[in-house]
Amino acid sequence: MAALFGRRMRRGAASTAVAAAAMAALSASGAPSAVGEQPAASAAERPSAGASGQEDPSVTGDSPYHTDLPPLKGPGRNDPPDETPATGSAESGIPATVLDAYRKAEASLAASNPRCRVPWELLAAIGKVESGHARGGRLDTNGTTPSPILGPVLNGVGFANISDTDGGAYDGDTLHDRAVGPMQFIPQTWESWGRDGNGDGRRDPNNIYDAALAAGSYLCAHDRDLTVERDLHQAILGYNRSQEYLRTVLHWYDYYRKGAHEVPDGSQPAPGAPTGTGGKTPSPAPVRPGTPSPSPTKPGKPTKPAKPGDGSSSKPTPPPTTPPPTTPPPTTPPPTTPAPATRLVDLGDGALSAPAGERFAERPAVRAERADKKPAAQAKVRFTLTGETGTTFEGGATTVTVTTKADGVAKAPALLAGGKPGALTVKATLLGTTEPVTLGLRGEVTAPRADKLVRTDETELTCEAGATFAGRIALTATRDGQAAPGVAATATVLAGADPADGEKAADQGPYFLTPGDEPAEDRRTRELTLTTDARGNLLLPELHTDDTTGTFRLRVETTGGAVVVLELKVTDPA
Repeated sequence: MAALFGRRMRRGAASTAVAAAAMAALSASGAPSAVGEQPAASAAERPSAGASGQEDPSVTGDSPYHTDLPPLKGPGRNDPPDETPATGSAESGIPATVLDAYRKAEASLAASNPRCRVPWELLAAIGKVESGHARGGRLDTNGTTPSPILGPVLNGVGFANISDTDGGAYDGDTLHDRAVGPMQFIPQTWESWGRDGNGDGRRDPNNIYDAALAAGSYLCAHDRDLTVERDLHQAILGYNRSQEYLRTVLHWYDYYRKGAHEVPDGSQPAPGAPTGTGGKTPSPAPVRPGTPSPSPTKPGKPTKPAKPGDGSSSKPTPPPTTPPPTTPPPTTPPPTTPAPATRLVDLGDGALSAPAGERFAERPAVRAERADKKPAAQAKVRFTLTGETGTTFEGGATTVTVTTKADGVAKAPALLAGGKPGALTVKATLLGTTEPVTLGLRGEVTAPRADKLVRTDETELTCEAGATFAGRIALTATRDGQAAPGVAATATVLAGADPADGEKAADQGPYFLTPGDEPAEDRRTRELTLTTDARGNLLLPELHTDDTTGTFRLRVETTGGAVVVLELKVTDPA
């Protein structure tokens, strides 16, 4: 789970019976910190794996979580008469960017999954328990944490045992998984539920917009309606299978529903290191071998002051003085700021290419490097599309900005080829430099293609010599089972019924007439090019015959390799 946090004593809460009861109810749960590890609720209190509505493993791998409760009511407290949080209270404040992410996730899910009805206050409750709202809103301008928020190593020691599933890509651990980010997803769960909440083309568990949308999507799984109590509880328990976790989240959910307000990012203190033991009894401090145990002091008579002349001095002995240090204490050097990025390197394997109307197989990618050619993290790269092909990034934008990770790599969202074939350029510009560095990545939109071509009827194609075939031949082209519009096709009349007769156009037999005012004899052709209409349909011109009888073939092939071969029979006149 998110960062581990120690319990904070709330002023006055310990003196009330209500506060004491609430704290006792939470005493079994752990308190996580940003780097430390504490046990979560015990296995005995978790629902069994595979229970209805539960995922295995849970979103967080049942990692520790923050156990603080919202302010409690009680006798003798100077609280408002109702149960609404006091306006502007510190506990009801949510950092601006984090609050914006929760609300945008609610709006997005309301459009894509209206049945679920996930409230942003529920996302806020989970975000509070998981990471203290991304460590009090410590985020960059894109909503990403400057450093990863990692849960404990899930190695089976006090927690679930989950072997590495991501090669350390998300959590930096190649042996075991760890929960990552403001909403604390373990890598394998993020692979299934990760979302792009801020439209930058990446699914980053360390980004609050991506993480909040992913959390909401997970809570809505199994066709849940979160206004139904059973569905709500199952969704929360799917996040962390602990009854104490469920109760803690519900406390914050109820609290935020009664009132919450926006505070500046980073204005709240970051959650500290854990102070509780997570329900475990601390072990006694070890005693080194050979060290004498201290003996208890027995009570005795007070020592009388010495009298003058009894051999002791009547003057008090001054305490020894410690000479001042001659060497100043060492100082911690100030942190060094990494050198900025100065260049971009194209990571593509070649020219970007895709047929019109399809997705490019390769995404534009560059690496930002410093002057010493080492990767530059947190660099801003703007990708801009130019050209007349109508190509866009996924989502419809033609300009996107991406922040590089530790490896210096910035990868643009997927490209969707427009409907017009032609050349295009993806400009990658390194921002934040005195003179912006721009790299041009060449691309091309090729002609639309079809992978299947079929005739729409099965009428035998037979005609007398010197006449015209009855009806026009109609075909339909598709791509991946969908109509393929704008696809070029070539129709060729071939001699003979056997492929061994060759694939060249015949010099006699059936023929087409090209448009024009010239005599028909001059407009005869046995090979022409056509294009499918908006529905992928292809209607050939009329086929005429000369005085040559016999069997011929009509071969129609589209861009993309879809082929149909039809048999044409020309008989003697009746």
